[in-house]
Amino acid sequence: LVEQPWRVAGRKVAPAPKTLDTGWRGLWPALARPGLPVIAGGRSAGARVACRTGDELGALAVLALSFPLHPPGRPEKSRADELLGTGLPTLVVQGGNDTFGRPPEFPEGPYRLLAIPYGDHGFALPKRAPLGQEEALAVLVEGVAEWITSLR
Repeated sequence: LVEQPWRVAGRKVAPAPKTLDTGWRGLWPALARPGLPVIAGGRSAGARVACRTGDELGALAVLALSFPLHPPGRPEKSRADELLGTGLPTLVVQGGNDTFGRPPEFPEGPYRLLAIPYGDHGFALPKRAPLGQEEALAVLVEGVAEWITSLR
């Protein structure tokens, strides 16, 4: 788990992609070990970083949690190219009510999409949802575990 300095500082908006990518590239050597496959992954802005840099850094695959397909209410500002261009096996885990992109908004592509029903951008469910938070977490964990196993 990497805590982003901008989040620790209490900011809600990530710095420019180039800045995030540079920081991730600097951290990567501490994660990668010879002969040990590494899955590049992140949530939200971190998912975008993993998609942009995974192949270049030698990752086995990319796990994109809550990929921000577009800014809320701005579907015309799509970031689909980042997702479609990973060049690696990719799993996107997306909340069904994520304002940064609901699962039906995602384009067809060379990736798998796992929807967390009723989940928001942080995978939280509304109290009125027909499944509970624990059940949603189980869908997420089981789906990611199945995908990782399929990479072998």
